[in-house]
Amino acid sequence: MTTTSKPKRRPLFSAQDRSNLRWFWSGYLRKNSPWLLLVFGMLALQGYVYKEFLTLTETGLRVIFENAEMRKLIEVCLLVFLLFSVRAILSYLVPRISVWLASSAIAQMRVDLTNHLLRLDLAYFERKKTGDTILRLVNQADGMGMFVGSATVNALRDAIAVIIVAGYLAIKSPILFLAAATFIPAVGIVMLVVSAKIKHVQATAENAMGDYINAIEEMSNGMRTVKISGQEDRERDRLAVSTSGIRKLSMRMEAVQALVLPTMDMVAALAYVLVIGGGGYMVISGGLGLDSAGIITFLLGLTLLFDPARRVAQFFTMLQANLVILDSLRSILLESPTITDAPHARSDFDATRDITLKGVKFSYQDANPLFDGLDLTLAGGKTTAIVGATGSGKTTVLSLITRLYDIDAGEISIGDHPIRDLKVKSLRNAFSVVAQDIVIFNASIFDNIRYVRPEATDDAVWAAAEAAEIADIMRERGDAPLGPKGSQLSGGQKQRIAIARAILQDAPILLMDEATSALDQKTEDKVRDALERAAKGRTTVMIAHRLSTVIHADWIYVLDFGRVVEEGTHADLMARDGLYAAMYRSQKTGYA
Repeated sequence: MTTTSKPKRRPLFSAQDRSNLRWFWSGYLRKNSPWLLLVFGMLALQGYVYKEFLTLTETGLRVIFENAEMRKLIEVCLLVFLLFSVRAILSYLVPRISVWLASSAIAQMRVDLTNHLLRLDLAYFERKKTGDTILRLVNQADGMGMFVGSATVNALRDAIAVIIVAGYLAIKSPILFLAAATFIPAVGIVMLVVSAKIKHVQATAENAMGDYINAIEEMSNGMRTVKISGQEDRERDRLAVSTSGIRKLSMRMEAVQALVLPTMDMVAALAYVLVIGGGGYMVISGGLGLDSAGIITFLLGLTLLFDPARRVAQFFTMLQANLVILDSLRSILLESPTITDAPHARSDFDATRDITLKGVKFSYQDANPLFDGLDLTLAGGKTTAIVGATGSGKTTVLSLITRLYDIDAGEISIGDHPIRDLKVKSLRNAFSVVAQDIVIFNASIFDNIRYVRPEATDDAVWAAAEAAEIADIMRERGDAPLGPKGSQLSGGQKQRIAIARAILQDAPILLMDEATSALDQKTEDKVRDALERAAKGRTTVMIAHRLSTVIHADWIYVLDFGRVVEEGTHADLMARDGLYAAMYRSQKTGYA
């Protein structure tokens, strides 16, 4: 005989949820404990107003039904007005303080997340979608701030009101209160059922929103291609599918959350029936400690009890969704950088010495190694060129010597010091880079050049611009921003800004990854002269596809499928009549 085990019911708060809540409390809220205690005190005072209102209401009803004293009735009315005036003042102060506390906590959390992201390796950003990062730092952080500063405080206010009013009613008539509370466990059962479903739907919805943001960014960045290829309809359809998916998830979330309020309404209805029936019987029978004023006050108390109780129950459904968001935010901080300083890393080293790669093994994917025993020597104070077909590993060499990635085996050294024994920041400060993927900010050309050396003088920035043949355009544009990602510049202008940055940074090692690939022949000749002046006396490594740019290099390595197949000067390699010579003649014929 086989038995089927029932699926385990998940708790309202998992171990991970509790850990995340402790992290948020200890990291961002606990330091403001005095202010939080003040808010709690004001919330308690708001709840006490409800209790006093019920007491005064019963007193007023007795005045009406029994004493008929106008003066006493006026006193009760004035006291009720005073009570709710106090509540009104507190209703103004509480959200002002709570939103300030929440926004401060979220601002600090954003700073921590940003700082941690900047410490993570390049590989993290290459495997993560940009939309996911934007979603977390913008949408999710904002949502968490609103939840903590508004929804949580309101729920705490309502919970305090429920406790105070429930206590008052329990004292007023224990029998009626127990009868009214008979069906309360039904709400807890529904919450346990709903919580797991909400977490699942919320996690799916967050992923869908991240994909949507990423799709928008891809469309925006590729708008030139979209327009030229006439693919507007395709992009419209692609985003429509994402929008439809988000809509369906929102409807699923609403359907799950909708179970809570009807449950509360049914509990309230049953409680009211029991109180009206039982309380009416007690009043009619007499001698059971409840009169007309008492039963009316009790019913009013139930109204004051169930309205905030409904909101508290609704809050717990929101809490389940926000626990998913909190976990998503914290997950960034749980990412660990793999490229870090060794325990005894040093910051001082001679950056003018040879850069040596010995027996280097490296792969982006374990199954497909790119380098398997690569040996290179990049002579200090000399210009070394690395050429080869696309995918041969040229740019990867630059990534490895700057420790954007760590090698799997072998050793990379500058002079006598393996780069693993150098502090990462000190190592990278030794390099000026002119890369293929040029980052241009939506600022002026002047500010874009100065970005790599904020303390540089204006004269130094202008000198770098002159050397890179970008000064004339900088004068024409003045302080005008360049558009998102430099959209108002040509490829050649962007490249000249990158060259100006390298000249301004004035580091002992100059890395050039296709540094003149987007320049016309006339401009290239001018910029090449500037680069040669910048490279004089520095260790220079050139990655080039256009071989005409490397003929004056002191040494040339030819890579093919991650291996050095030829090396020597331009004259040596041409005389050898191997791969390099064939590539050079092919390019020369193509340009002709």
